Amino acid sequence: MTATSPSSLRASPLVSPLVPADCRAVSAPSGQGALPSRRSAPASASPLGALTPWFATAALVAGAAFSGVAHAQGQPREAAQAADEGGSGWALGLGVGLRQQPYAGAERKTNVLPLVYYENRWVRVAGGTADLKLLRHAFTPTQQLSAGLRLKYDMDGYEASDSPRLAGMDERKGGFWGGAGATWRNPIAQVSADWMADLSGNSKGQKLQLQVERRFALGGVGVTPRVAAQWLDKKYVDYYFGVRAHEALADRPVYLGKAATTLEGGLRMDYALSGRHQVFLDLSVTGLPNEIKDSPLVDRSSLSRVAVGYLYRF
Repeated sequence: MTATSPSSLRASPLVSPLVPADCRAVSAPSGQGALPSRRSAPASASPLGALTPWFATAALVAGAAFSGVAHAQGQPREAAQAADEGGSGWALGLGVGLRQQPYAGAERKTNVLPLVYYENRWVRVAGGTADLKLLRHAFTPTQQLSAGLRLKYDMDGYEASDSPRLAGMDERKGGFWGGAGATWRNPIAQVSADWMADLSGNSKGQKLQLQVERRFALGGVGVTPRVAAQWLDKKYVDYYFGVRAHEALADRPVYLGKAATTLEGGLRMDYALSGRHQVFLDLSVTGLPNEIKDSPLVDRSSLSRVAVGYLYRF
């Protein structure tokens, strides 16, 4: 349920988060449940008690620049049953990402950062995203609907020193975003939607994303193509791509942002080296709409991103 906004391709997607939104699905050969439960908790465990590892882990990866790089790949029935019974699981690793920024003259960004994944009955933490699970309903063994609340840290924005085109611009900051999301898993594809609002109050904006993906098992390799559309409201576009009156120059006129919709296509490949070791590669391209391309700060029509990573499951 993760999306990557244009400024997130600095910075989803990465969304951004780099840890897979459900790394259990890529941890074992097709048909086997991965990231099995290692510890059992009482069935009556309180969701409030589960929030402690949520915030601790989210803080550890709050600086992740790739929130959304790795996307949900389905949830094996065995893993879902383990979570329902109060189990939990950990995965740690390392990721490297290379991404373009939308701003004219801004260099590509390369980041190396730790990957953290944790899940129990109530909470899932994946990179810079944390979910509080409120609903899971199985219509049939192959049709599942899940929904919950989401907290995400995005490193959107820029500093004036990032590019000559941005000289004299006020800093645009990232921050915490919160909202709700839902995922429908079915035999054809996984469909997810989420709504997020800027909790930090920097842009005061909102985002709405719809994503469709499907994972194919090709021997020991998993291949997951995806497409996503993300709506960005006027306040978001104006904050990250607008030019205020006191920032305007002869070659950088005042620009007022308008609501826009971006389109993303991506491909993720994962491979289980052994029972506990896995690697992945994630590629994506995001097309920028006219409302963003028309900004005097922007000189691109699309943004690309590449990420590779390694995870060890406990």
